[in-house]
Amino acid sequence: MFRTIHAAGLALLLATTAAAPSAFAQAPTPAVAAPRSVVPPIAFNRRVLPNGLEVLTSLDRTTPNVSVQVWYGVGSKNDPAGRSGFAHLFEHMMFKATKNLPPESFDRLTEDVGGFNNASTYDDFTNYFEVVPANHLERLLWAEAERMGSLVVDDANFKSERDVVKEELRQRVLASPYGRLFALYVPQATYKVHPYHRPGIGSIAELDAATIDDVRAFHQEYYRPDNAALIVVGNFDEAQLNAWIDKYLGVLKNPAEGMKRVTAVEPRRTGPGVYDGYGPNVPLPAVAISWLGVKASDPDAPALKVLDAILSGGKSARLYDSLVYEQRIATEVAASQNSREAGSFFQIVATAAPGRTLAEVERAIAKELAAFSEKGPTSGELERCLAQAEAHFLFRLQTVGGFGGKSDQLNAYNTFIGDPGYFEQDLRRYRSATPEQLRDAAVAYLKPTRRVILSVVPRGRVALALSGSQPVTVS
Repeated sequence: MFRTIHAAGLALLLATTAAAPSAFAQAPTPAVAAPRSVVPPIAFNRRVLPNGLEVLTSLDRTTPNVSVQVWYGVGSKNDPAGRSGFAHLFEHMMFKATKNLPPESFDRLTEDVGGFNNASTYDDFTNYFEVVPANHLERLLWAEAERMGSLVVDDANFKSERDVVKEELRQRVLASPYGRLFALYVPQATYKVHPYHRPGIGSIAELDAATIDDVRAFHQEYYRPDNAALIVVGNFDEAQLNAWIDKYLGVLKNPAEGMKRVTAVEPRRTGPGVYDGYGPNVPLPAVAISWLGVKASDPDAPALKVLDAILSGGKSARLYDSLVYEQRIATEVAASQNSREAGSFFQIVATAAPGRTLAEVERAIAKELAAFSEKGPTSGELERCLAQAEAHFLFRLQTVGGFGGKSDQLNAYNTFIGDPGYFEQDLRRYRSATPEQLRDAAVAYLKPTRRVILSVVPRGRVALALSGSQPVTVS
């Protein structure tokens, strides 16, 4: 079973993009759709059970399947101080034994009937999902109630899954040439106050220091009905579904204690910053530049997302065309707009070509941004990116569940916008984008005086780093 963690946050339909799982990987671009496509209506029902569990259901008779998702309002930002990686650890723990289920039962309940399941940890939440033939729906609702209400949190499960998480950290972060850059250095350099700066995947030292009492306290506090949302999308009988939900999930109780909420607010930057990072297996020096932005519901969020696409949406985009093809000073370059519940950050990451310096790369990026801030996008650039966004939008609505499917999007809108039915409004925000709005967004948010620059070079090659007047080394 492959469990995963996404440090940059959920790809909320069009407003955000998740960080690439490997250095500078480019996601495939769907075929461009005809502009102004009609968005199919997404009918759904929403109710809140007496125990606080939020329930979203959407009937789809065109599929023989059903998707079940449970989102918990706990992510890496909720990790206790000195215990980074707890939310990620519990993503794994939730697949272990319950009072009435042996470990890894979700594989048997899904894969053995032709379905699948998975989970992921983000900064703001953790989600679990299954897709199965519709006649297996009741069993999954019962199983989700089992792990919400009677998970076995014992020393054996804790230690075994802690070892799994530590090995995942070693393979996906420490052994990857740029794993430290994306998972460790960028969050640390970008945020100073908000717990978003902590590594979501965890720390070996902090995981080793954790005790079973720490783990039980974390589970008791956050894994509860009033901190969760259930969404069911697919082919079902609505009356029967609601009866099953009430029977299995409606009877669960909440702890008497309340939950700790993150109230930290990241302050606005008052000036630029320069940081140096090092890695034992970095093949080529890399530079990451970040700016603090807006949350997904902000009116400026679409402009920043389209700006991201214009700058680096494929190998014909501005940055790639200029730095890689024309000037040949970089081997890779990519931008991303990463929205979270409490804000966002916009970043550009590039690797220097052999024989070229990070200073050259940084100057070239600054030049392209200055040109965009002065003139904005061409009509062709804007038309291409909006057509691609619309194609992505409609493509995501073709499946009932899984990463990016209809159920995922309903819950994402519910979490970040507060409106599960935000599909059409969101697409309208993008369709109304103008060149002037994109130019204004670049001027407002991508100021040279508000950027943080992080260079990552091979360990011991200090001369290759981009140090400022007051360099700070992150670790």
